[in-house]
Amino acid sequence: MSTLTTMTLSPRATDFIDDAHLEGLLSASRPDPAHVRQIIDKSLAKEPLLVEEAAVLLTADEPELVEEIFQAARELKRRVYGHRIVLFAPLYVGSHCVNDCVYCAFRRSNGTAIRRTLSLDELRGQVEALERVGHKRLILVFGEHPQYDADRIAEYVRAVYGVKVGHGEIRRVNINAAPLDHEGYRRVKEAGIGTYQIFMETYHHATYAATHPAGTRKADYLYRLDGVSRAMEAGCDDVGIGALFGLHDWRFEVLGLVAHARHLQERHGVGPHTISFPRLRPAAGVRLDDRWRVSDRDFKRLVAILRLSVPYTGLILTARERPHLRREVMAFGVSQIDAGSRIEIGGYTEAGDAQVMGREQFLLGDIRGLDEVVRELLSDGYIPSWCTSCYRLGRTGEHFMEFAIPGFIQRFCTPNALMTLMEYLTDYASAPTRAAGEALIAEELAHLPEGLHKAELVRRLERIRRGGERDLRF
Repeated sequence: MSTLTTMTLSPRATDFIDDAHLEGLLSASRPDPAHVRQIIDKSLAKEPLLVEEAAVLLTADEPELVEEIFQAARELKRRVYGHRIVLFAPLYVGSHCVNDCVYCAFRRSNGTAIRRTLSLDELRGQVEALERVGHKRLILVFGEHPQYDADRIAEYVRAVYGVKVGHGEIRRVNINAAPLDHEGYRRVKEAGIGTYQIFMETYHHATYAATHPAGTRKADYLYRLDGVSRAMEAGCDDVGIGALFGLHDWRFEVLGLVAHARHLQERHGVGPHTISFPRLRPAAGVRLDDRWRVSDRDFKRLVAILRLSVPYTGLILTARERPHLRREVMAFGVSQIDAGSRIEIGGYTEAGDAQVMGREQFLLGDIRGLDEVVRELLSDGYIPSWCTSCYRLGRTGEHFMEFAIPGFIQRFCTPNALMTLMEYLTDYASAPTRAAGEALIAEELAHLPEGLHKAELVRRLERIRRGGERDLRF
């Protein structure tokens, strides 16, 4: 059996989370509205916020100021990302785990959990099912266990890329797995991964210790905090960070995420590619502590403040949330969502329409199919996108920021999103979704300036719709 990676820190590993400092910022008196508006203006100028500035937005809880924060987040999202929403699906590969996280159904002491690891053939079956409905971007999710070492992860990534069903293919595989050492990251990078994602879960030291028992690998706070830094040092262009909201004060966790993003920017020259912000959800064999439960109102606030704090970082809204809330929060700065998601091991072919609690890590709030989600996005004026062009053309990491910061990315993103949408409409969409999508494409084309670039886009869209070509990109 494989062994887990040695727990070797980066040479410059440092614990940059100062609990007392962050708590002090949050205990400050209500800020002057003029100061809040100055910080909002800085955000709208697409400048990342300092932790201290994010704290001002968090302590501004007057209804009028909160609404101004919401409006600014909507506007910043429009300026940086346009109307695009990137779609992906999670694929759970294995539920074995050596950790004992108190909030997780996969924890080692949970005797009710059904333990399973997909074989390569089973994995291919799951990927085929996802490709048949139109998915092109996946995140593979692993427990932390000796079975799931870097070589095994790399093997599964290569297997996913090798599955082709009709026009279907997976063009980007992201990873949510245990932190690795430098050599481990290099191995998975060689397999062609996209983003390597590691959730800190909670940045609050005492809460981290209470929820991740001593004697487990995950109990080492600094090793986990240093995880994405090691990934970047090993050559992973894109990394993702996240917190599990509901373990501690949501405002503290927002500051932890902002501090982490600034640390990566200062040390590596580029911040995280994505930030995730899931809330605690019920799980089999788990008793949740509601002390730090995040209300819907505060959830909307945290999303908006994250968007204003990190203008160029993708924000991922997961299917943990219910459809109506996802629809509302989308406008506050979300750039990626999962859709048609199943998180049971083997769930895309075996689970049916109902969730099977004993086989999944937590309960989902939105299990609608991909087509239904796409149709809703279209009705709300969003461009559903499966684009992976920047990643496969080398516009990643610092190179992505070079394109994104001046706004040049708009030249690529909207046309590429429209082409992937046309692929979906042609190959997979129901008749109502196809009609809605074609109407949106026509509307978007009408807004583009006339010229050679638009003419070429129109030609490529027609090559996809009538000529059967796929994976065209700018």
